[in-house]
Amino acid sequence: MKSLIRLRMSAHDAHYGGNLVDGARMLQLFGDVATELLIINDGDEGLFCAYDNVEFLAPVFAGDYIEAVGEITSVGNSSRKMKFEARKVIVPRTDINESACDVLDEPIVVCRATGTCVVPKDKQRNK
Repeated sequence: MKSLIRLRMSAHDAHYGGNLVDGARMLQLFGDVATELLIINDGDEGLFCAYDNVEFLAPVFAGDYIEAVGEITSVGNSSRKMKFEARKVIVPRTDINESACDVLDEPIVVCRATGTCVVPKDKQRNK
């Protein structure tokens, strides 16, 4: 089972000089992906417990379109291990004009992570 969210980073997401987006924004997207996966799997939003590993691999800027994907890799009694990846799929081309953009032939992986979520037994509805 997989989940995918795609959205454009806005000027509001830019936190640093040069319209650089804070890496924590990718983790927020992973949290949304995890929530959807838990709802599909268990019928409940569950709780995100911890990230085991996070790698920031490339910068993200305002105007970039990011695709965040995730999947459940292991299911325990109440724990669900997951892996996530965020990819840049469209980039602005302000060198051409203020509204030009390019779809990338190959997405750029900007972040990867693994983590664990929990759905208490009494809230699991899809078993």
